[in-house]
Amino acid sequence: MLFCSNQVIDSSLRFCRLKTFLETYLSKSRLHWFNMGYCRLVLLVFSVCVGNITSFECDMDAKICETSLVIDYKLTMTSLVSGKKICARGGQLYNCDDTNDINPIPLSEVITADGWGQEKLVIVANSSLSNLPIIVYKDQRLIINVINNLLSETVTVHWHGLLQKNTPWMDGVGFITQCPILQGQSFRFDFIANPAGTYWYHSHVGMQRGMGLNGPLIIKERNQSYSEIEEHIMTVQGWNHDWGAVQDYYAGFNFTSGLINGRGRYYTNITTNEHNEAPLETFNVEQGKQYRFRVINVGAMHSFRISVDDHDITLIASDGKDFNPVNAESFIFSPGERFDFILTANQSIDNYWIRAVTFDDKEVQRAEAILRYKTASLIDPVTSRKPCTPSSKCLVINCPFSFFPETDYIICKRFDEMRRPGNDPAPSPTGNKTFKEFFLNFGFPGRNFTPASVNGIQFVLPKVSALTQPQEIDVTCDNAGCGEDKICTCMHSISINPNEIVQLVLLNMGKGRVEAHPIHLHGYSYYVLKMGYATYDNITGDVISQNKDINCRGEGDQNQSFCNNATWSDPSWLGGNVPDMELEHPPRKDTLLIPSGSYAVLRIRAGNWGVWLMHCHIARHFQDGMGLVINDSFALQSKLPPPEGFPVCRSFPYETKNTTSTGAQTDDVVEADKAAENDVYKVAFWVMFPVMLVVILLTVAYIVYLRKQNQKLTRGSVTGTEMSTRTVS
Repeated sequence: MLFCSNQVIDSSLRFCRLKTFLETYLSKSRLHWFNMGYCRLVLLVFSVCVGNITSFECDMDAKICETSLVIDYKLTMTSLVSGKKICARGGQLYNCDDTNDINPIPLSEVITADGWGQEKLVIVANSSLSNLPIIVYKDQRLIINVINNLLSETVTVHWHGLLQKNTPWMDGVGFITQCPILQGQSFRFDFIANPAGTYWYHSHVGMQRGMGLNGPLIIKERNQSYSEIEEHIMTVQGWNHDWGAVQDYYAGFNFTSGLINGRGRYYTNITTNEHNEAPLETFNVEQGKQYRFRVINVGAMHSFRISVDDHDITLIASDGKDFNPVNAESFIFSPGERFDFILTANQSIDNYWIRAVTFDDKEVQRAEAILRYKTASLIDPVTSRKPCTPSSKCLVINCPFSFFPETDYIICKRFDEMRRPGNDPAPSPTGNKTFKEFFLNFGFPGRNFTPASVNGIQFVLPKVSALTQPQEIDVTCDNAGCGEDKICTCMHSISINPNEIVQLVLLNMGKGRVEAHPIHLHGYSYYVLKMGYATYDNITGDVISQNKDINCRGEGDQNQSFCNNATWSDPSWLGGNVPDMELEHPPRKDTLLIPSGSYAVLRIRAGNWGVWLMHCHIARHFQDGMGLVINDSFALQSKLPPPEGFPVCRSFPYETKNTTSTGAQTDDVVEADKAAENDVYKVAFWVMFPVMLVVILLTVAYIVYLRKQNQKLTRGSVTGTEMSTRTVS
């Protein structure tokens, strides 16, 4: 239908914004009522239409790409059209109330998830669960209207992996780069789509990401080397049947099933393959052709090992950055990570399982999809996973450990062993460039209380937007009681300055080490120079001891120290002198899995101004406090103000505090604020001065004109009196 097109809806939403503008500045009550009525009608039409909108792809030649995400509650296994309950049978969907109906319901009309018989409340964008791609081309201006239709929850949307160069207020993190979007309100994200690669978007409020609010964001090169290859986009996540974000949080996100592109099956007995016959995602291929798969882990908790039965895959990129192609049987990735691979459809015409298998639970779980060759029967595959044997071992990329058990016949390859093509060396501390090094330990330290923390600091969000209201932050770490063998709670931050070479040593060590942590850095794509793993038993694959390159310091040995103040065991490694680092062709990433007892050496060149969150991408770990901010905002804070009318938020009453998002009360910042204030006054003066001068000149001219007119009237009056006198005489 014409009125359901994205273009018509977006035009209507832009008209709403125009009416709101007029309402605000003209203060006409009739405009207010017209605007509200019209916009509600638009949103109603949008709510009806979005069930049929499965993606947004911008024209390659367009300069501006605009679309919308309407955030709403929906129920799984319920028709988006009729509202009736839906049941799964034989891989199809049917109306539960009409058992005689033989006509299946289109998949686009139902949010199936794992096909569980009881409806589950989800939070989704445009009525789609993890399957609503936004596809644009590099350097296009991307405008996305996020409309919060939730009844009682705020929302923000983070564009995961995008650097947001010169638009840090568009990063989409509540109380870091913006105020959360309140119920019934909207936020217009406006930024340049750059660099090219596989990215995604997701809520950055509470556990909403795990409840369904996420989707792919693909930025293509106009002259991409793989442009002639067809593409498939694949999201992977764990799922559970807990009701709502609070239950998800306290349950630790129990795994009841896995989803690929928002679809999966609920197994009542995974050993005997008993399931509910829910429909699965199908990827269609043609024999002899190659396909690029963009795979995104949008989950809240679990890592997965991805493979395709009877097919090897060629990995070519991760987190939007290419590396030299590697042929492998499978790869492992964690929440937030993305991998691109090339699949050659060189097998016989048939159906093949695409497998996403967990390995971080005692009981192995899985998500499944179907690779279907053209003209193959519309049935489930009966294929098996490629066997790994002593004579034909399987290569697995991005292992969060050194060994699988010896009898698995698997060779592991760490991510730091990838090599980036072309000329993109790591920044080096040469010449007069300043070098900084930070040791950041992600873990659960403590004696009686074990909070999720970084260096023993449990991160808390401020009550204001840290980027745009830094002077109002009142949860800094100045007086929080942090220390080497202590735990504390505050807004943990570290400060960097433009052109500094910053080395980040990420740790998962000490008393608080547990499972692997996927660490995501906003605003940067870091160089992975080296990874140091724990010592493993080459028979069982179990951890024997933590890596000895790190000196945790503090009380006790490496297993007892909180590891809040770590350094290199060999002092000669300080200052960027770590041996065996890859500096010429290191791979790059924005989310990296740090195994238990291990470390990674990363490097960036500071200069992307903003306040950037760095955190574990396991949702519950971050909600518990496993994060910090990197403050790169001082130098340009007064030169790049946020967009006009950018929202502010705060508690009431509040006191203005001379603190920054790093917690430092520095003279430089105060002076910068004064300078910025003076700049505003100067601009106001030079704008108003000519206006006032013109007004004064016009006023003087008008006064002179009035005086002349008055003189003429006076003369005329006098002449008339004289003539009357003469006549009477």
